Amino acid sequence: MSSNIKIIISVFLALAIGLAGGLIFGKKQGAELVDTSKHQHSDTANTPTASTEEEIWVCSMHPQIRQNEPGICPICEMDLTPLEANTSDDPLVLQMTESAVKLSNIQTSIVGQSSGKDAINKIELSGRIEADERLASSQVTHVSGRIEKLFVTYTGARVRKGQKVASIYSPELITAQRELLEALKLQDLNPALVEAARNKLRFWKIGKSTIEGIEKEGKIIETFGVYADQSGIVTNRRVSVGDYVQKGNALFDLMNLNKVWVVFDAYEEDLENISIGDEITFSTPAIPNKNFTSKVTFIDPLLNPQTRTVAIRTEVTNTKALLKPEMLVTGMLKSTNKKAINTPLNVPKSAVMWTGKRSVVYVKVPDMEIPSFQFREVELGNALGSNYQVLEGLEADEEVVTYGSFTIDAAAQLNNQASMMNREVQLKKEDEGGIPNFQVETPDAFKEQLNDLANAYIELKDAFVATDAPSAAKVAETVVAKIEAIDMALLKGDAHIYWMEQLEALQAHSKNIVEEKEDVEAQRKQFGFVSDALINAIEAFGTKGNALYVQHCPMAFDNEGGDWLALEEQIQNPYFGDKMMKCGLVKKVYE
Repeated sequence: MSSNIKIIISVFLALAIGLAGGLIFGKKQGAELVDTSKHQHSDTANTPTASTEEEIWVCSMHPQIRQNEPGICPICEMDLTPLEANTSDDPLVLQMTESAVKLSNIQTSIVGQSSGKDAINKIELSGRIEADERLASSQVTHVSGRIEKLFVTYTGARVRKGQKVASIYSPELITAQRELLEALKLQDLNPALVEAARNKLRFWKIGKSTIEGIEKEGKIIETFGVYADQSGIVTNRRVSVGDYVQKGNALFDLMNLNKVWVVFDAYEEDLENISIGDEITFSTPAIPNKNFTSKVTFIDPLLNPQTRTVAIRTEVTNTKALLKPEMLVTGMLKSTNKKAINTPLNVPKSAVMWTGKRSVVYVKVPDMEIPSFQFREVELGNALGSNYQVLEGLEADEEVVTYGSFTIDAAAQLNNQASMMNREVQLKKEDEGGIPNFQVETPDAFKEQLNDLANAYIELKDAFVATDAPSAAKVAETVVAKIEAIDMALLKGDAHIYWMEQLEALQAHSKNIVEEKEDVEAQRKQFGFVSDALINAIEAFGTKGNALYVQHCPMAFDNEGGDWLALEEQIQNPYFGDKMMKCGLVKKVYE
């Protein structure tokens, strides 16, 4: 998450430099905090030259913080940025100077419609090299005895089929040789006895030439060699010199790397565009300037619940041993899935402010003397590699911002215009269809039980403020108990059905926090779901007890935003802890 914060701060700095290139500049005066609700129509608004005489610095996260010199926000401690004067009368359109656009590195692309029966969808994938499990083997000993010598002494050694890997002293083999020599003395009387003695040695993998040597010399061999049955790399050495091994015991684990698997992680939304036989071209940083080509041979039938990805496997010949297990790779899959050929418009994922059914992009307004960008809500369909399908909100040949959207959105918010940050909550509520109100018909007993749950939740929130994963897991157990103690029989009809929906989310995600005892970031993700469900419940049913503040951090979860409940108005951010303790704002208060 810290890398995202750095990126955001750098974007703001770029915006500040860009705005400095051609917007409002003038005389700096003493620092002063201004309440925007009281000073929206100040005296400077009636003075035509005021905007060019005084430079206003504001916080992009908290627009109410304004001063006339650089500094940091007293709430979230982010750098203040200069306020851009917008000359457009349309609240959905932000105008920027040419220098601001250039210094902010705003990039755009024209959207169009894919067509043609041979259209190919490209899907970017990341993955890793893995050993082919089918080529794993173990080198075993075929007789019992003591290891006298090891000729393969370390993990990673390369072994060739037929190579001598150890010598072994075996009393059983010595006895068998004596039996053979004694049988030879009676060969004329009982030739079958000689053949039986030979077969006994052959059963222990003693070669024909060795048996003939014993018969010719008439001497007993005290140690015998163990020869590799398969070629491969030693992945585990199981014995040492002097160890006594039983027949069938493994001496080494071997892995043949002449052929390896390349396993890619595909997101579930990409699966409908991936089929067995699709071609993937990939490369690895360990071998620069070289591309490899393979075809999909296996799609895992199970989805990884943590990463929400499915393993896509290809096979590659590796006789030169260039590819080694655990190397990271990046690949491009070429899909010929006909379902995606006549899709609606596609827009790059980088253009979308946040993913969801209703998302936000910025469209460059054509034929304008001053570069202008329009806030636009779009409805997205399936993901297609690095693009999204656009079902509604864009037309062919429109020019969308693919890099720098956050800079434009930040400037729009600072000018109190429509922006992703200002309208994120409203957009989400449109998708969810709103929260019903059952407060009048909800019994006080149920509200009191909901209040007990909220009190336990507050302790859980405090554990995340302290970034304490073990404490969070322990408190989550209490939260689970409070959830189970709520008497759902107190609710009837639609109220009962709505509570059951929230109950399922509360129970599942609270238990996940208990299970994720050491990974605080995984716990925080689950805490976000718990918070949403509890806020929905309190909004719908009401509660008995202290006032509760619904607080919001727009930067949580990769800038998708996250809500939580608190007992006090002061912000203490559970999604970042000490990293950005004061980042957030109060959205609502339940008295």
